[in-house]
Amino acid sequence: MTEPSVFTRILRGEIPAEIIAETENAFAIRDIAPQAPVHLLVIPKAERYRDVVELAEGDPELLAEVVGLARAVAAEHADGEFRLVFNTGAAAGQTVFHVHAHVLAGQLQEKTLGA
Repeated sequence: MTEPSVFTRILRGEIPAEIIAETENAFAIRDIAPQAPVHLLVIPKAERYRDVVELAEGDPELLAEVVGLARAVAAEHADGEFRLVFNTGAAAGQTVFHVHAHVLAGQLQEKTLGA
């Protein structure tokens, strides 16, 4: 048996976090280490998908719900203009292997992706 992800533990109330929006199958929180003026996470409640590729293949309707919730929180927190990022794999920066989307906003420039 694997340990529940940090996101599952947040959803269960075991780790404190402010849930800023929620649907039946997903929720959104603020990132604890923001990389942009607005940095929110949108997370499916189901833990079975490790990354966006698995989610797209396994449940495209849930992926659409995640994107819709991202749009909604961006409308509320960033005037609807945002960057949506899914890290897929450790070499791409994924550290929690429970699929989640980063909603980034706040006067971002195109070249802010590179190191």
